[in-house]
Amino acid sequence: MVRRRIADGVAIAVAVATVFPIYWMVLSALKPTGEILSADPRPWTLHPTLDHFRSALGVSGFGRYLLNSLVVALAVVALSALIAFLAAVALTRYRFRTRTTILVLFLIAQMVPVEALSIPLFFQIRDLGRTVPGVGLNTLGSLILVQVAFSLPFAIWMLRGFVAAVPKEVEEAAIMDGASRFTILWRILFPLIAPGLAATSVFSFIIAWNDFLFAKTFIISATENQTLPAALLVFFKPDENDWGGIMAASTLMTIPVLVFFVFVRRRLVSGLGGAVKE
Repeated sequence: MVRRRIADGVAIAVAVATVFPIYWMVLSALKPTGEILSADPRPWTLHPTLDHFRSALGVSGFGRYLLNSLVVALAVVALSALIAFLAAVALTRYRFRTRTTILVLFLIAQMVPVEALSIPLFFQIRDLGRTVPGVGLNTLGSLILVQVAFSLPFAIWMLRGFVAAVPKEVEEAAIMDGASRFTILWRILFPLIAPGLAATSVFSFIIAWNDFLFAKTFIISATENQTLPAALLVFFKPDENDWGGIMAASTLMTIPVLVFFVFVRRRLVSGLGGAVKE
């Protein structure tokens, strides 16, 4: 009983520590500027205002930045889920000589700091854009390509466990019924590992949506192709930062992530299902 109470207390403390920054962000977005800059900040406000949200939405090109971020994030989710699914099936169901080496390389790729790769990737994207249209500098394709590459190692490792949890008897029963390999992939395995696809999709969406480093590295002069995090730079000024505008824009950036999470929530919490034919 005591252990249960201690565990509940720790869980509540972790939950509060996790939610408090989000609460403070939304609160600061609703506070008047005077309260934000006050020397005695309070965790509430009696005079909420939407002026900071109007300021954020009034930024020139805000709608375009939002659309660009959605295009990049959704494209990364779709491509990484498709490629990771096929790769996870290949690494789980088939045995070949370099399988272990490929898995180790995926782990090593996760350990390399993103900042260390920004300059080499800049030159690689620049050179690639000379031969492949749509993926060079100042294009959204460059952001999609790089974000897919960074999302794949984690997605493949996670989906590999979900594919391994599906009994082989399910596939054997489908083969006995005359199902082709394509049918087994898309009508049997794909629905069964939907929880894993949902989890990796959330990860991929968040990584692509919050990206700032590559957006500033690859999008140099084409401001119409900038993503939403670039809109935050408008509120950072040499003399005094507009913290209300920063928090309002950050709150608006969080909403699509929450909407996407709610959209995939049922798949995320559901378990593997299916039946084995006797």
